[in-house]
Amino acid sequence: MARLAAFDMDGTLLLPNHHLGEETLRTLNRLREERQITLAFATGRHVLEMRHILGALSLEAFLITGNGTRIHSTEGTLLHRQDLTSEAAEIVIHGQWDTQASLHVFNDTGWLTQYDVGDMLEAHVYSGFSPKIVDVKRIPSDEVTKICFCGPHDDLLRLKVQLEEALGDRAFLCFSAIDCLEVLPTGCNKGSALNALSQHLGFTMQDCMAFGDAMNDREMLSSVGHGLIMGNAMAQLKADLPHLPVIGHCSKQAVSHYLTHWLDTPNLTYSPE
Repeated sequence: MARLAAFDMDGTLLLPNHHLGEETLRTLNRLREERQITLAFATGRHVLEMRHILGALSLEAFLITGNGTRIHSTEGTLLHRQDLTSEAAEIVIHGQWDTQASLHVFNDTGWLTQYDVGDMLEAHVYSGFSPKIVDVKRIPSDEVTKICFCGPHDDLLRLKVQLEEALGDRAFLCFSAIDCLEVLPTGCNKGSALNALSQHLGFTMQDCMAFGDAMNDREMLSSVGHGLIMGNAMAQLKADLPHLPVIGHCSKQAVSHYLTHWLDTPNLTYSPE
């Protein structure tokens, strides 16, 4: 039986309007109260934003934020941190890239960019989290946790090739969404972070279940005892992990649907319908 449940947020636990559904909230509380399962939210979002969300929901959960760059306890204690090396941050921030994508820098102070984020704020409507407008080239390279490029997917695919050539093994690149390419510290991902958290709690990865929908969930889903892919997941994720079960769409609160079945009728075969 699972002892730790880890959830991606956008495209997985959250509805398309970036709110947490009432059914989902009730089910998460059932996991804790009825089965004493430890909860963890594993997200690309910043810890400052996630603390606001958790506070509003009165949920007790560990936080894996910034796609594994930070782990915090339920009390808010920092358990793990990993930043880009100064060399990698310098290359990305000051490089000349053939792209129309906007560049966004993250560190412990928050979200930093010089671009008009416009519609991007819709994803943060629930929390009110927003960027600080700065000259990103003046950000100290030793104060960078991760960097994101946002734009059309085809443009980002071309950019990924450029970044891989320039960075080599100095960083890890992944898509956290179809329109978001992330530059992370080498060896940093949700899977490695969840493994660190599991060890801290005295669990193994086989004791974990996890849910996700994007390529930044790949390592986490492939390494836990029970990984589940959302019906609305990126096609590449489904193709890369064809052995994992696919559940319903986030718009239907599919995580809650699956977990309710798991809690109430574990002896019956699950169907997303």
